[in-house]
Amino acid sequence: MHPIVAADYSPARRALAAKLGADIVVDPKVSQPYATWAEHAQMSDAEKTARPPFQAMLPPLKPAIIFECVGVPGLLQQVFEGAPRDAKVVVVGVCMETDRSEPMLGIMKELNVQYVLGYTPDEFAASLRLIAEGQVDAAAMVTAEVGIDGVAKAFTDLANPEAHTKIIVQPWR
Repeated sequence: MHPIVAADYSPARRALAAKLGADIVVDPKVSQPYATWAEHAQMSDAEKTARPPFQAMLPPLKPAIIFECVGVPGLLQQVFEGAPRDAKVVVVGVCMETDRSEPMLGIMKELNVQYVLGYTPDEFAASLRLIAEGQVDAAAMVTAEVGIDGVAKAFTDLANPEAHTKIIVQPWR
């Protein structure tokens, strides 16, 4: 589904998102991600015509799928506020603190919210197939390799998004 809009404060993560296929990358300090998406998610004439009659009064935007991957308190509320009507929100970020959101926003916009924990064998198979076929450059995400003795430092290093994306642990090193 396009357009794919990636938003991150980190220049390194925005560059990686573009390299991995995002159509548009947004610095949330500069541009509002939801407004940017809406600018680029206009339906074609054929898509507008195919809509049920009662949807003709809604903005002619393609369906939105929003991945919340941060997990900090308040972000889910921001997603509820910014998401367009009928969006699917996939909560991947793990918030380890008490958080607050207003369900009425989700109700009024008829948002579909899905929390996820892990991956199914089918999702792993599909991901591996995309990597094997060269459609996803997984190696672009690997910024370092360490042995077992480097694991503690790797976790510290990963706290800086400008330094690392993914660090592979090679126990035999």
